[in-house]
Amino acid sequence: MPLYDNPVLPGLHPDPSVCRVGEDYYLVCSSFEYFPGVPVFHSRDLVHWRQIGNALDRPGQLPIPADAAASGGIYAPTIRHHDGRFWLITTNVHRGNFVVTAEDPAGPWSDPVWLDLPGIDPDLVWDDEGNCWCALSGTRLARIDPEAGTVLEGPHTLWAGSGMQYPEAPHLYRIDDWWYLLIAEGGTERGHGVSVARSRDLRGPYEPAPHNPILSHRSTDRPIQSTGHADLVRAPDGSWWMVLLGTRPQGHTPRFHVLGRETFLAPVRWVDGWPVVDPVEPRSEASPGWSPVDAPPPRDDFDRATLAPAWISPRSRPEGSWSLTERPGWLTLHATGDTLDRPGHTFVGRRQQHPDCRITARLDPGTARAGLSVRLDEAHHYDLEVADGLARVVARIGPVRQCVAEVPVPAGPVELTVDVRTTDVLPPTVTSAKQAAERPPGVGATGPDTLGFLVATGSGDPVTLAELDGRYLSTEVATGFTGRVVGMYVTEGTAAFDWYDYRPTGGNR
Repeated sequence: MPLYDNPVLPGLHPDPSVCRVGEDYYLVCSSFEYFPGVPVFHSRDLVHWRQIGNALDRPGQLPIPADAAASGGIYAPTIRHHDGRFWLITTNVHRGNFVVTAEDPAGPWSDPVWLDLPGIDPDLVWDDEGNCWCALSGTRLARIDPEAGTVLEGPHTLWAGSGMQYPEAPHLYRIDDWWYLLIAEGGTERGHGVSVARSRDLRGPYEPAPHNPILSHRSTDRPIQSTGHADLVRAPDGSWWMVLLGTRPQGHTPRFHVLGRETFLAPVRWVDGWPVVDPVEPRSEASPGWSPVDAPPPRDDFDRATLAPAWISPRSRPEGSWSLTERPGWLTLHATGDTLDRPGHTFVGRRQQHPDCRITARLDPGTARAGLSVRLDEAHHYDLEVADGLARVVARIGPVRQCVAEVPVPAGPVELTVDVRTTDVLPPTVTSAKQAAERPPGVGATGPDTLGFLVATGSGDPVTLAELDGRYLSTEVATGFTGRVVGMYVTEGTAAFDWYDYRPTGGNR
């Protein structure tokens, strides 16, 4: 195992589940309202991850209502390998739980087999007799036929947890002569934690670990918070590892996390028959400081036959809304809705994965209204758009929508840039009455970051139109389960994008 930095999958990659087949690891995450759904990653060392596809990449696999609220969609997948096939079970909160299978985890994956089992966070496990069992939130267990989608027994309640709210995210493991039940509890916010119980019989009764929760960062000053929703995997050398979600809040209290819940890695050791996990650190001792994730190439010139798997769109991506062939070497977008403030718009984006980063896209707007948007949901986004000979910055924060700045631009392609940089953790110290008088009340570098919006034409250097406080594009303000996605959009007519460039800056992961 090489030294590594955490998170191993930065950005919006929550609820990780992992399995190993020989020397290869495969990991999946929740995708919520985004299409395609359930990103699938491959690794040989649990540190370097490369996205190899999306399990739900056909509209028929992912029925999400056109007007579904943000943070709906797909919750908490589990991936397992059994009898020569990959099995994935997850929840579509608009319809229920379902199973898809594949011979190759890169796809294609099957159409869904729906289960008549209420709940979320489903898990799959097979006993020694070959029976398939599904565990769900509330730590309930049912025997199922995953091929037919029928429930054969149960569900039975296994264990109510250690008394904290929301016992969920169950995973069952057969280790030696014990069945271990790993759960999350305490809620997915700052009180999140991981607990475990064990039994000689799959059906129970389950004995809780004497030191539950075995992992939680609640009420600490650690930079990684909300640690929970974990899965275990055993490496070929016999060592055990845990993947889990966490957040990296920044700024002044209550602190804000803007990238969503991310995937972290922690070693596990066994003491007296129980798993023990040390606090999750952002960086291993003597780590060289490189970014472990095998991220998509920093620049996409849209010269492939298909969009790379990292590109996502809210709810759906109708075939008529985009094209890579209509103007070769460009991504052409056609408007399907007239605003980003409601579902149904044309948007193609990538997860923001670094606290400090710079995203630039080259746009030929023609006569369209199009641009680059930093999106959390329909009510929380900042847009840098071009229309009618003007480049403007528009902020949508809750019920308020405002044009913050605008500048004329000539006809033809322009380069649009979003520059994200972290700000001071605490407000600036006021050392004199003069400083206090010069600073408006309540104004200071107290948010998690600052977003700068720049525009450049072929005739000059980039011009900064506006700089906005990033706290309003955080989960603490917007609520929900997702993180920022930075994407290209069009809300009127047809526009084309020559390239999109995403680069971390400032040496900050």
